[in-house]
Amino acid sequence: MNCDKREMEDVMSTALPPLVEPAAELTKEEVARYSRHLIIPDVGMDGQKRLKNAKVLVIGAGGLGSPALLYLAAAGVGTLGVIDFDVVDESNLQRQVIHGQSDIDKPKAVSAKESVAEVNPYVDVVLHQEQLTNENALDVFRDYDLILDGTDNFATRYLVNDAAVILGKPYVWGSIFRFEGQVSVFWEDAPNGRGLNYRDLYPEPPPPGMVPSCAEGGVLGVLCASIGSIMVTEAVKLIAGIGEPLLGRLISYDALEMRYREVKIRKDPETPKITELIDYESFCGVVSDDAQQAASGSTITPAELKAKFDGGENFELIDVREPHEYEIVNIKGAKLIPKDRILSGEALAELPQDKPVVLHCKSGQRSAEALAALHKAGFSSATHLGGGVLAWAKQIDTSLPTY
Repeated sequence: MNCDKREMEDVMSTALPPLVEPAAELTKEEVARYSRHLIIPDVGMDGQKRLKNAKVLVIGAGGLGSPALLYLAAAGVGTLGVIDFDVVDESNLQRQVIHGQSDIDKPKAVSAKESVAEVNPYVDVVLHQEQLTNENALDVFRDYDLILDGTDNFATRYLVNDAAVILGKPYVWGSIFRFEGQVSVFWEDAPNGRGLNYRDLYPEPPPPGMVPSCAEGGVLGVLCASIGSIMVTEAVKLIAGIGEPLLGRLISYDALEMRYREVKIRKDPETPKITELIDYESFCGVVSDDAQQAASGSTITPAELKAKFDGGENFELIDVREPHEYEIVNIKGAKLIPKDRILSGEALAELPQDKPVVLHCKSGQRSAEALAALHKAGFSSATHLGGGVLAWAKQIDTSLPTY
């Protein structure tokens, strides 16, 4: 692509000042390792020294955290923080490429540190093997220059945003679902009046249950690499002060269409000033109030469901998941009626009036929402299975696969 000198100057003027001061020097070994960066004029010795001096926190060593950590390490970011309290599960390996078969049941943070050491032994990895909460977020974030957030729930996203705003930290945000991904950069204190935060894009979270997580809806494994690599590109640009960052822009990627779209984000004057952290579980309503109320006193355990089967009780077990999930694994005797058909009222006529109804889903959230709808429709004796089919497979019928 050709462009004249004025166009080049316009492009260069959109770059932000470098986020990090350069390190004093690169060793002989580091020069050899990063030589392909050093011969890029925009990066050079100065940019690589800034990367060496940078401290980046990656939230989650999962789908997006995996490629992000590997490429940040390969790029020579001197200090990488990893916050993750989960362990590696076999279902992770389809997309979380920082982990391998031998890492199953190992803490993800530990597995990630070991993989980073193989990629680049010159990187210092700091582990935070804990859940990110209101109590620790500010303390964890404080020592880092930049945050990368690839979490898949709204409560954590708002927590990350608000903590970053309070501390004046920039952060790169990514999101994935099935075949689609999004990336943007948020920095409330960005220079030249360019400040934005996540609440300018999403002032309020969606209603509980409206947007399924990757665990419920699935994700194409390689999509994590596509979105994760864009996130790392943005991190490198911010650290070195090169190129045009995604501040004020959101990139949306559709892998099926192989198409990128750009959406402009502008500062919303109605966005309230963030001065403190709040109760994000309540703010986002992980499960609606109606669902919580319905589940209270109307939740049975896998052992209690088994007792119903063993005792020959006359009841109807309804699976409220989607048909493709039912094909993966199902509880023998369960009738498939997807949640949306219950919430719309379409399927109410298919439910028995002369015997109790027990609902179940994958882990219990969707069945709780459906349970609230049934209680309102007059099925007052309806219950649901706490933990869903996953709990059944782990506690009762271990021959069943999990997903």
